[in-house]
Amino acid sequence: MNDPEIIELYWNKNTKAISASMDKYGSYCFTVANGILGDAQDSEECVNDTWLRAWNAIPPTRPTVLKVFFAKITRHLSFDRYKAKKSLKRGGGETMLVLEELAECIADESDVESQVGAKILGKSINRFVLSLSEREQNLFVRRYFFSEPIKSIADRYDTNENNVNVTLSRIRKRLRSHLSKEGYFDE
Repeated sequence: MNDPEIIELYWNKNTKAISASMDKYGSYCFTVANGILGDAQDSEECVNDTWLRAWNAIPPTRPTVLKVFFAKITRHLSFDRYKAKKSLKRGGGETMLVLEELAECIADESDVESQVGAKILGKSINRFVLSLSEREQNLFVRRYFFSEPIKSIADRYDTNENNVNVTLSRIRKRLRSHLSKEGYFDE
């Protein structure tokens, strides 16, 4: 079933939309969730919650790219679950490393919301990412959207971990400068 047909099922509140979504995007959403959570059971629960969240969002939302729409929902749910679990049990993991790496670029959430809103910040980050080379975009998204480990990224691009770390460090510095120029914080 193609995406417009699936969206139309959601739009008409036809329950077949959920099974069609699971069939087409279930494993993809699981990969997104598991990259953040590293736990199959929690990841599966987030994927199941994704379909409910999509059911409640469509209508009024009509996604232009269904795969990205589902990925955003899954990612958001996964980070919420991650934060809830970490508030109960402190520990390491790839997600904590990703959040720490980005912390140097982005003001804390309450500060951002009180100044300009998280949505405007997201648009600014999107503009920044679009200004990167294709390779840099891929590295940034794999690391900071999908929480992919450095080793996995290095293997995928046939390079070493140090090269990936240095490239990501340079991108974060440029992101910080970009956000500073847009007034999100002082450099």
